[in-house]
Amino acid sequence: PYLDDKIPQWIGNARGRWEGDTLVVETRNYDSRSRYSGGSENLVLTERFSRIAPGVLRQEITLTDPNTWTSPWTVELLLDESREAIFEYACHEGNYAMPGILGGARAEERATAGQ
Repeated sequence: PYLDDKIPQWIGNARGRWEGDTLVVETRNYDSRSRYSGGSENLVLTERFSRIAPGVLRQEITLTDPNTWTSPWTVELLLDESREAIFEYACHEGNYAMPGILGGARAEERATAGQ
């Protein structure tokens, strides 16, 4: 269940469910001050994630907000599987040292591999 409407979240309150092989994530209850994705506190953002081929994920995003748009609108993204390491970025927002830290680590890995 969602949090009570009296407890708005800055970037909404998300809940997910499976519909067959598709993961559906619906986010609502945005804080009125956030204007997330250009919407109001009545924005409902629905994301649908489906594997459409080996290594390919389709993300379909529908934004519904009668206070902002005359009708819902949808965007679709095709996401290819990455073989690269994925690093958490939220904790490093504004950390300008990160490229140097990661570059140094890669240099150490290359040096170790060359021994």
